[in-house]
Amino acid sequence: MQKRWGIKDVPDTGTWSKLQQELAIEKPLAILLAQRGIDTFDQAQAFFRPKLEELHDPFLMKDMDKAVARIQKAMQSNERILLFGDYDVDGTTAVATLWNALIEHYKQLDLYIPDRYSEGYGVSFQGIDYASDNDITLIIALDCGVKAHDKIEYATSKGIDFIVCDHHEPGETLPDCIVLDPKRKDCSYPYKELSGCGVGFKLMQALFQNQNWDSEILFQQLDLLAISIGADIVPITGENRILCYHGLQAINQQPRPGIDAILKTAKKELPLNLTNVVFILAPRINAAGRIHSGIKAVHLMVSEDLKELETLAKQIDADNTERRALDQAITAEALLQIEQDESFKDRITTVVYQTDWHKGVIGIVASRLIEQHYRPTIVLTESNGKVAGSARSIRGLDIHEALNQCSDVLEQFGGHAFAAGMTLPIEQVTIFKDRFESVVRSLIKSEDLVPQQLIDYELEFDEIFLPGEQLNKVPKLKRILNQLEPHGPGNMKPVFVTRNVFVKDVRILKEAHLKCIFGQPNSKVTIDGIGFNLIDKYDLCTNGLPVDILYTLETNSWRDLETIQLNIKDIRSTI
Repeated sequence: MQKRWGIKDVPDTGTWSKLQQELAIEKPLAILLAQRGIDTFDQAQAFFRPKLEELHDPFLMKDMDKAVARIQKAMQSNERILLFGDYDVDGTTAVATLWNALIEHYKQLDLYIPDRYSEGYGVSFQGIDYASDNDITLIIALDCGVKAHDKIEYATSKGIDFIVCDHHEPGETLPDCIVLDPKRKDCSYPYKELSGCGVGFKLMQALFQNQNWDSEILFQQLDLLAISIGADIVPITGENRILCYHGLQAINQQPRPGIDAILKTAKKELPLNLTNVVFILAPRINAAGRIHSGIKAVHLMVSEDLKELETLAKQIDADNTERRALDQAITAEALLQIEQDESFKDRITTVVYQTDWHKGVIGIVASRLIEQHYRPTIVLTESNGKVAGSARSIRGLDIHEALNQCSDVLEQFGGHAFAAGMTLPIEQVTIFKDRFESVVRSLIKSEDLVPQQLIDYELEFDEIFLPGEQLNKVPKLKRILNQLEPHGPGNMKPVFVTRNVFVKDVRILKEAHLKCIFGQPNSKVTIDGIGFNLIDKYDLCTNGLPVDILYTLETNSWRDLETIQLNIKDIRSTI
């Protein structure tokens, strides 16, 4: 797939050169920091050493005082409280976080994760009936609820109160209950991009302050919060960076027994960065809810029984193996459907539908299809007599807004700018497919249909190593780049371009990847690089002509030797 290369603007020389001087760093690093809005020593210090003391006052969130007062009333009256979370990583980590934080102080707790297949996304009538049957009078909904008007009205009729902790976009009106959501139009909370688990954490932070409880127990849950932040792909900026930074430290320095059990079963070792969390821990936690029940994931995060944890970790790992097999099979079927659809070449959206696709993996399949056909994508399947779908977007399209403009043919929908879910009647599938195509055409620009790779900095190989540094060791530049972690939206891993590069050696690995050695004229520096799934660039790398390469700088460990390696994102002819 061809990509557009876009180079980020270089801040004015006065900004980055002043920062370079104050921090005693090299020019590339000064520019990278300035691009991230860091242009003073104090800002750099806060970025590299985030402090928990810099978290915002939780009572700045609209209705936080009401939420805390309602929990305190429940504790004083010895009411039973139900922690109700969505079945994905964000929801299950939120339930585990609140359970672990509260259980030391209040025992009248219960937890509930809805079944993806019989109940669907978010607050459910079945969950409310469970609460009613078990004499529960307060439900705290986590990572869901901001659009659950009918369910919350039903709960009220049964004498059950709700506190909603959500981070999704609200509708025009809020449900009739206490709603904590920084995206509320009337909420002036300084940071809008918390995960669902993050909103739950802020509720606990406020409660702990009011109760004068020791915050150590609460901050011991930051590992779970870091997992939620990585898995939900929220920006790694502001409070999220602070929380994620300290959460990763907790995972690496003293992993909870459940995380340790997952790593052992998966045969993975510490340390983990946020990318490892996203690709190792999050899929396994998610697989529980995708394949069987998300409650297993919660138990994994709250239990300290090593035997139980070993069993749970094996079950969840098996769920993940099954999830991968389903993902591969359904992706293949969807791609075949696209190939056989004559109208596909004239569309700018992808909507595929098959009645027997597994509901638990259609979101993953939508992402896979975008990797092959870069278009806003929706994968639909049947569930309980309805059609359920998962949507994934591309840069330049707010898919939540697109679905909002199709709302008259949908029964319900919700999500973010880049990912959403929906249900609709079976008879509306064709109408919805055409409407979605029409709406997207009105919202998107033609250039947005070509994937763009943003480049942070044009780097010469000689800039990677300082004078006197050994070429067979990891240079200072890479060691400092590591301190830009954790990476994610708002703070992506820096992508560099180097031009006029000659490929000195090329090997094909596993019939799909390229292993190369790169060098520049008049430079003694040669660097190994690997291009995953770049087999189509083989001829370009072997014709003897110079190329331009896009890459990230990585560390390669082999037999106790660490060296620099390029992770090649794209290769293009210089000429």
